[in-house]
Amino acid sequence: MITVRERMNILSAYREVGSYRAAADICGTTPKTVKRAVLAEAEKDEAAAVEVGAHNYDDVRDVVAERITKTHGRITAKRLLPIAAAAGYDGSARNFRRLVAEEKKKWRMSNHRGRRPGLWSPGDMLVIDWGEIGPLSVFCAVLAWSRWRFVFFADNQRAETTFTALAACFEALGGVPKTVLSDRMGCLKGATIAGLVVPTADYVRFATHYGFRPDFCEGQDPESKGLVENLVGYAKTDLMIPAELTVGDLAAANAAGVAWRAEVNAAVHSEICAVPDERLATERDLLGPLPSLRARTGQLVLRKVDRLSCVRFGSARYSVPTRHIGHQVEVRVTDGRLEVILLGAVQATHPLVAPGETSIDDDHYGGPRPATPARAVRPKTTAEIAFCTLGPIAETFIKAAAAAGVTSLSGDLDELAAMEAAHGRDALIAAVERAVAFGRHRASDVRSILAAGVGVARLARPGEALVIPLPSVATRALSDYAIGEGT
Repeated sequence: MITVRERMNILSAYREVGSYRAAADICGTTPKTVKRAVLAEAEKDEAAAVEVGAHNYDDVRDVVAERITKTHGRITAKRLLPIAAAAGYDGSARNFRRLVAEEKKKWRMSNHRGRRPGLWSPGDMLVIDWGEIGPLSVFCAVLAWSRWRFVFFADNQRAETTFTALAACFEALGGVPKTVLSDRMGCLKGATIAGLVVPTADYVRFATHYGFRPDFCEGQDPESKGLVENLVGYAKTDLMIPAELTVGDLAAANAAGVAWRAEVNAAVHSEICAVPDERLATERDLLGPLPSLRARTGQLVLRKVDRLSCVRFGSARYSVPTRHIGHQVEVRVTDGRLEVILLGAVQATHPLVAPGETSIDDDHYGGPRPATPARAVRPKTTAEIAFCTLGPIAETFIKAAAAAGVTSLSGDLDELAAMEAAHGRDALIAAVERAVAFGRHRASDVRSILAAGVGVARLARPGEALVIPLPSVATRALSDYAIGEGT
């Protein structure tokens, strides 16, 4: 059996001389061997020619290629099949899909965009994107050169929330990059003209305030911001799902996000083989400075503090320190909490509550709410005013008598006020104190106490020594009882 090299030499010699015998002399073999090699090669070429021409869709290949070129490779085989059938194709739909797949592959090869890998410069590019799991949304940002990562949790993806997350990212970076790249977010996109995105006026003002250039990637082209796309998936699988974060407590979610980003930014990044925190320390010098005045972000409205020392927002009440009653304050909602701001300083912070509910901070009112409501004594008649001049014990006596159901209290007060002239102020106060201690709330009871004078017993508290004054009697010395002479 001849080798592949010998067969190639035989075929080459035969093509040169055109004779079996002459080719055999050149190659040092027999004419029969040359003939068998030449005939086998001819049969192989015929089989290949038959196989190439065996497709039943060759007649409509040009029609398919034309439609694929016209639609930039977007038309489907299902749409092309009726056109091919009208042009004479009578094969199966499955075989026709092979033809469409081949022609689309050829079109893509000849119309490739020539994508190249990104080259990042320090301080140049910040890439941002939103991700979500259920109602909880996560804002992700990657500083391209250092691969420093940032996450921020929210319950929505509105423009003011995006601005708040961006501002927090700049604060964490310690500077502002030259460009912020995002996809075509509806909250940041004002319009699209000739394929170019026009940012909203609010986004332009925000970018001007911080000093960066807003940029948008191509439509339906996630590869152009693959840095942050990978971070979104990583944050979901490594943070949101294991930690079981919920939209009900955004403060806890963001606290977990701060701890998580500190962990991942302190580890070696697999792509750059360096620690992002260390690279950020170098890159921070090339970032733009933060503005001296921070931009106002979040939902900001004006409210007036009412007489209850509260502001209303979303049909709910939120307490404010009482010294601000009547003042105009700013109310801002951020990170799932409500902040009350006056002259740039946060005066109160509350978690958001449902409509109709109230969020109260006891420190705003000087202490916790008493267990029972305090009812002040407000004397109006002459007798009431005269009796209340005795001091706090008079108010205590009136409250105790009212609680005991003494309906004739107004008449008793006239009589009690007149007792001061007869017995003196101090004696009357002491008698009223004793009446309160023993639960006696009639004027006759106070009069009886005054009549008894100092002979009445004093009420002792539990555990206190009972001291009773004894009468004085004559005494004799012990020497008078000594046994002496004559006794």
